[in-house]
Amino acid sequence: MALRVENLRIYYRTLRGYVHAVEGATFSVGDGEIMGLAGESGCGKTTLGHSLIYLKPPMAYIEGRVFLDGRELPIWDMDRMNEFRFRHISIIPQYAMNALNPTRRIGSLIADLLATRGIDFRQILPELQRRLDLVQLSQEVLKRYPFELSGGMRQRVVMLISTLLNPSLLIADEITSALDVSTQRAVCEMIVEFRNRGFVRSTIFITHDMSILYQIADTILVMYAGQLAEKAPVETIFRSPRHPYTRMLIASLPRVGARQRVERLKGIPGSPPPLLDPPPGCRFRDRCPLAFERCQESPPFVEVEPGHFVACWREI
Repeated sequence: MALRVENLRIYYRTLRGYVHAVEGATFSVGDGEIMGLAGESGCGKTTLGHSLIYLKPPMAYIEGRVFLDGRELPIWDMDRMNEFRFRHISIIPQYAMNALNPTRRIGSLIADLLATRGIDFRQILPELQRRLDLVQLSQEVLKRYPFELSGGMRQRVVMLISTLLNPSLLIADEITSALDVSTQRAVCEMIVEFRNRGFVRSTIFITHDMSILYQIADTILVMYAGQLAEKAPVETIFRSPRHPYTRMLIASLPRVGARQRVERLKGIPGSPPPLLDPPPGCRFRDRCPLAFERCQESPPFVEVEPGHFVACWREI
């Protein structure tokens, strides 16, 4: 098992109190698994992903444990996490331009990053050049500044840098959100290629776009308002979801060949609860058509079938 997360709680400190961004998350990601982390904006998926590698203020660690390849990650200690970042766990941030120093050439930037890990740039240059060819970038890119590259080129550069030392776990945070459709496809194919070539062992792919996950993910973990709702193989999520929120999320997707006059898209009525003072019990309760009295208690996230986990009193 590559990654195991146990009862993780991550809040945000504010002047008005704590925002309960991630509440009691327990899940695992296996070796070779690409797990999609999905949910609507504000559900906590990015907070969950970032907390595994870089827990910076105002994010606050409340409780929970994280294990990677059998070793516990000290996610509550930013300095101690330096031992694991880049070598064992790495991240592709959402906005590639923000991850690259605009005043440094790409090659110089990579050399500086490797130096912080005690690695000579000249030693790894042959492998770097080979991977540039793999992501279809000219070696001349190393001599360029970030602003001289297109958005897709910058994204591929960041992907290359993030996987250069073959981390065990890669976190890809909304990496296709600012790209055109053709570039999105190329980036997603690279994620799968990196896994297949052994550059990374496991991947958490964070996105709100379920159609992308259908193409590249092995499993999907659905979040709602800071809580885990459902995790299952991708085909199970799309064909036989068990949580009411997952069902309504899938039902809101457009179908190929469907015409608006015949079949209109279905939204999910209502809005998520405020996480500064979340209601007790299931946080989807007020929007759920199947809610009943017991939903005032928080349902556990349990395995209802092999590899299929759900947090819903109707299903457990």
